Amino acid sequence: MHPKIEKATFAGGCFWCMEGPFETLDGVQDVVAGYAGGTKENPTYEEVTTGNTGHYEVIQVVYDPSKVKYETLLEIFWRQIDPTDTEGQFADQGSQYKTAIFYENETQKQLALKAKEKIAKLGQFQKPIVTQVLPLKKFYAAEGYHQDYHKKNPGQYGFYRSHSGRDEYLQKTWGTKTEQCREKPKGDLKEILTPEQYKITQQCGTEPPFKNEFWNNKKEGIYVDIVSGEPLFASTTKYDSGTGWPSFYQPLEPSNIMEKEDLSLGRTRTEVRSLHGNSHLGHVFEDGPTPTGLRYCINSASLRFIPKENLEKEGYEKYKKLFKK
Repeated sequence: MHPKIEKATFAGGCFWCMEGPFETLDGVQDVVAGYAGGTKENPTYEEVTTGNTGHYEVIQVVYDPSKVKYETLLEIFWRQIDPTDTEGQFADQGSQYKTAIFYENETQKQLALKAKEKIAKLGQFQKPIVTQVLPLKKFYAAEGYHQDYHKKNPGQYGFYRSHSGRDEYLQKTWGTKTEQCREKPKGDLKEILTPEQYKITQQCGTEPPFKNEFWNNKKEGIYVDIVSGEPLFASTTKYDSGTGWPSFYQPLEPSNIMEKEDLSLGRTRTEVRSLHGNSHLGHVFEDGPTPTGLRYCINSASLRFIPKENLEKEGYEKYKKLFKK
């Protein structure tokens, strides 16, 4: 039986820069550079660059939804762009370089709108989120020399990217990949994790309230994924929700958090998972304090706590600034 294939289309400025981040994901079969959103049929690159066709430079991600979810692709997309730029992206300005999510069906539309709302609520950006969510009417593949340009012309691509301002912005906004994502431990997780940690992170379990490690932890530091080590939350946004579980009103690294619809109890909830470790963390609710109004209700067994005095020793030095008086 052939796997079900779906497509996701994103505009993030120069399409050369948008292919690579998606190509390494398990379940992604192809990433095609192209054009969408305009009125001109079969547009050429020269026509699109005039800004008169209405087309955006886009990529189309061909993927197997049984291996990688559309929500994950959205998370990757947001971490490649400046969603507050109304005129283009970084060194590339003009209507053809604006950001957008092009949806193919109502499900993609609703997930994209939800993801945009989440980004806006996080307070990560000082300006409004201007990335549009638009219907995909027609996708046109770009010329062959644009496909995999970053692989075919690494020298020219590297020079362009290093001077575009994209990497500086992404590092400042999201942090570097190595700082956000530690490798998963090698070996059988059943042997590495405790039975409770395995049940919760891998089987979507829930630990008892008031009888878990961090529900009442008041020490200063950060909380990372017990499996991957990716930074998730900080004590600076932790609060006593009265529920008996660690609660936070905002993630430390929003790009490391995935959300997923959960109907397991016969009602709709929003599950929270780590992006790189794919660990079940808990759920997020809309009854939290200001400024976000959110309550990330997290299982202690999904987390490892790193006190502020150990941050540098464990490779999380960039977060020391959170605790400077």
